[in-house]
Amino acid sequence: MDLMPLTFPALTAMLKAAAEPTRLRLLALVAEAELTVSDLTAILRQSQPRLSRHLRLLAAAGLVERHREGSWAFFRLGERGSGGDIARALIARLDSNDPVLARDRERLAAVRAARAAAAQNYFRRHAAEWDRIRKLHVADAAVEAAIRAALGAAPIRSLLDLGTGTGRMLELFGADIERGLGLDLSLDMLALARARLDRSGLKHCSVRHGDINDLALPRDSFDVVIIHQVLHFLDDGARAIGAATRVLRPGGRLLIVDFAPHQLEFLRQEHAHRRLGFAAETVTQWLEAAGLDLVRQQTLPPGPEGKIAVSLWLARDPRVVLAAPATREVA
Repeated sequence: MDLMPLTFPALTAMLKAAAEPTRLRLLALVAEAELTVSDLTAILRQSQPRLSRHLRLLAAAGLVERHREGSWAFFRLGERGSGGDIARALIARLDSNDPVLARDRERLAAVRAARAAAAQNYFRRHAAEWDRIRKLHVADAAVEAAIRAALGAAPIRSLLDLGTGTGRMLELFGADIERGLGLDLSLDMLALARARLDRSGLKHCSVRHGDINDLALPRDSFDVVIIHQVLHFLDDGARAIGAATRVLRPGGRLLIVDFAPHQLEFLRQEHAHRRLGFAAETVTQWLEAAGLDLVRQQTLPPGPEGKIAVSLWLARDPRVVLAAPATREVA
């Protein structure tokens, strides 16, 4: 592992933060999954105020990151800067058979099982609604095959899934990417997505609470951004595309998947759909207005029992990265 050089004070702060038994156990746990203070309290059997203090120290040193969702806060290993690299290097030196760590993993498994059960209960309560909508449009398998074909075999280092829902897009591409992040406003959907990622063992993918129209993410930070079946819920699809464009790296790609125009008013009345699908030229104009080049547009017809076609748009950031012998410049 190639670690970025650190100043003496920065490295000292990180090592001091990690050099305590409970905090080292916390690092080992959040390396496995995104966890709340309540999760960690159940695993470590220590008081919530005590663990909150430890987590604040780890976050201040850059070893963990904290993401708030409503009244909850989730913690995971740091991804920005060198803190996460240092934490992973320390965790790699731990004996995985240590009895303390083994007990923590057993309790973590119980927490994950409870999380999965809660997600399944939510899905079961809403299964009839989901199935009813699914039968109206193109089969999921056909849409996902078209998504994979559109993005092709080009390597993807970082993927952002906006309106991630159940996290299916992260699962679909999880084996092919270095880092995946899903954002959603629905806390219930994020619970489903976390259960899916846990079940799939995708430690390099995470989800968090976030607004598609106001992305608290660095500019030029993702190779691919996906907006899958989200635009029809929004008041301003063009604004969402503009926000997604801002976080694309030079040469990055934006993939949009949504309904073609239809007349099923009950989706607006009963399921909060703002738009009854989009004409191909509407989304194309939004992409071009955001400064992107349209690469591909296709529409998948519904099956024999379906009533809604599904359209895909793939666009690319026109900026080109020019590689020089010693430097890289953005044209």
